[in-house]
Parts: sequence; structure tokens; C-alpha cells
Amino acid sequence: CLKYGIENIINVAAKKYGVDSKLAMAVAVAESGLDPQAVSPAGAVGVMQLMPETARGLGVSNIQDPRENIDAGVKYLKQMINTFDGDIVKAVAAYNAGPEAVARHGGVPPYRETKDYVAKVISLYR
Repeated sequence: CLKYGIENIINVAAKKYGVDSKLAMAVAVAESGLDPQAVSPAGAVGVMQLMPETARGLGVSNIQDPRENIDAGVKYLKQMINTFDGDIVKAVAAYNAGPEAVARHGGVPPYRETKDYVAKVISLYR
């Protein structure tokens, strides 16, 4: 079953990067509903909805490969958690809007999409 396989890949990546697997799963569900074929109107791809340039920066060679996509997405989530000193809300906001926006606004940026996204991820996570 693909969904089980996706969940397993998320759990492996979460363990690898020291991210709570429930948080990684919440981000994946909010991003794509765990759909490896998902592509957003903005061009974000895969389970973790990586933008191609972000994926390249994280060393992804095939953004469509669920393992690479999820590994890079969870790695990026861990970078955001570290950037914001373990503040999960800021890290999740940064995953969506970028760390610069979160730093500039001193927290969740006042964008409807990001506020809705953070609320969704946190509700899935709890």
C-alpha cells in the first residue's frame, strides 16, 4: 500500500533528522495529503511540496522520488526548527513562507495562507 510506504518513509526521515515523526507527518499531510504526485500552482512538488530550487539546495536529484522528496523536506523542517530555536510554530510557518518572512515579522507572517497552514499543521500534530 503506497500510503503505508509514504508513512514509513516519513518515519525513517524523521528518525534520521531527529524530528518528531508526528510533526513530519502533519507537515506532509498539510502539504500534499501524502500524495507523491502533488504539484501546487506555485510549482511545489511531491509529498513535502518542495520548490525545485529548495530541493536542489538540499541535494535532491529527483524531486518526484518520494524518498528523496520526503528526506529533503524533513531535513528542511529540521533546519527551520534549529533556525527558530525549537519553536515549532515558527518552524512550520518558515516551512510555508520562508525563514526570512518569519524573521522579518518576528513570528507567523500575517499572510492568510501561512496562518491557515500553521493552524492546520498544529491541529494535525496535537
